[in-house]
This record gives sequence, structure tokens and C-alpha cells, in this order.
Amino acid sequence: MSLDHNLLEIVACPICKGKLYFDKNNNELICKFDRLAYAIDQGIPVLLEDKARELTCDELPK
Repeated sequence: MSLDHNLLEIVACPICKGKLYFDKNNNELICKFDRLAYAIDQGIPVLLEDKARELTCDELPK
């Protein structure tokens, strides 16, 4: 399921308030600064720190 472009413009990381990047392949929102991935469930971002997945250095977008 795709994420609404307008939502992507306003959504921010709940921890650092930084920009989130959409990872279309994994259907996640990525915070590069905190190295976290937030799942998108049925088109709704799950922006909860305890539900976020930690990213490895190899997974971070360039």
C-alpha cells in the first residue's frame, strides 16, 4: 500500500522531530538520525518508539 505524499511532507520522527524518508521496498518510514524504521500498517504510520525497528549501518539510505 502506498503512502500519501501530503502525509509524507508533514510527518516527523516522534523522537528527534526530524524528517522521515519513505522506504517503498519495506513499506517503512526511516529516521536517518535515530537509525529507526517505523512500520506502515494499512496506510497508517506506526510512530511509536517501542514499535520501531533499529537499523543497521547497511540499511540506512544513502
